[in-house]
Amino acid sequence: MALTTINRKLALSLCAIMVSTSLLSGCGDAEAVVDQQKTEVVMAVPVEVATMHVGTISSNYSTTAVLEAKEEAFVVPRASGIIEHIFVEEGDYVEKGQVLAKLEPERYRLNLDRAKADLVGVEKELAKINKVYSQKLVSDDTFDKLNAQYQSAKATLALAELDLAEATITAPISGYIAERNAKVGNLTESFQRARMFHIVQQKELYGIVYLPEKELAKVHNQQRAELDLTAFGGKSVSAFVERISPVIDPKTGTFKITLRVPNESGLLKSGMFAEVKLNYDTHQDAILLPRKAILAIDNSVNVFVVKDGIASKTPVQIGYQEGDFVEVVSGLTGNEHIVVTGHHNLRDNAPVDVVSTNGVDTPAAPITVVKA
Repeated sequence: MALTTINRKLALSLCAIMVSTSLLSGCGDAEAVVDQQKTEVVMAVPVEVATMHVGTISSNYSTTAVLEAKEEAFVVPRASGIIEHIFVEEGDYVEKGQVLAKLEPERYRLNLDRAKADLVGVEKELAKINKVYSQKLVSDDTFDKLNAQYQSAKATLALAELDLAEATITAPISGYIAERNAKVGNLTESFQRARMFHIVQQKELYGIVYLPEKELAKVHNQQRAELDLTAFGGKSVSAFVERISPVIDPKTGTFKITLRVPNESGLLKSGMFAEVKLNYDTHQDAILLPRKAILAIDNSVNVFVVKDGIASKTPVQIGYQEGDFVEVVSGLTGNEHIVVTGHHNLRDNAPVDVVSTNGVDTPAAPITVVKA
């Protein structure tokens, strides 16, 4: 009886082991089926591409300048007196010699009349002396003193005439009235520090820039420059190198360049701020690539070229850089489609999906399925 009970227990244990083994075997087969069906989907990276074009590009040095008047004058009175009349206002154009203001002239007229009378008296006295001097009836000392008085009277008359003339304030140059500080009724002093008028001539303006000494060999007279004016929303005007300083400032390591800026239309004004691009050289018919397509790492410059939905990393050599474009010297023919957006996370030979082409008809890459 005991033996029978033991045999039954052994039989049940063997059955349990067999069932467990069968279940485990079934689970393993299921997992194998899942592994065979498991796949990894690699999605194409969305990018924007653009084409290159042939154009003109220049090598420039960029800096800033403030426009200055080529000619300007600060008008101060040479005579003293009360301002009686003012004939111009700020913004008026005046010619050289045009009357700007007048002082009360009465005092200067009286001084002129007195100088004339003194001269007439001396002339009459001299005429009398001359008649008897030849007969040696007057000493040489008396004759010399009278001649000196005559010369002094003539000089006094000339000064009186000059004072009367200087009571009328005239323009020393042609140009625009930039400032009018004089007012009717104000007292002015001769050669006072306070200026009555500020006149600027703006048919030509100057732009003063300072360049590093390493640029000295690249600059020459009549070299062209472009000025972008902040006041006109970046409107460009042409300028030319007028003068080059022959010395280097040892404190800053720079030298001075004077740019001549034609302004026949009068649109430009003294004091305007400008961004200057001094042109060193220009290449015609260059292959131009959008600057944002460039990937520069260390000394290597690369772009991604899209062909048949695949982006290939391509090394290029670039030349001049200007604005939004760079010159391609080698590495591209000019007919490729270049990734300009989305390329910073690309790897070489990655599938791409062109979402924006800027007019370029480029086929999108198919979705690639890779088995694990």
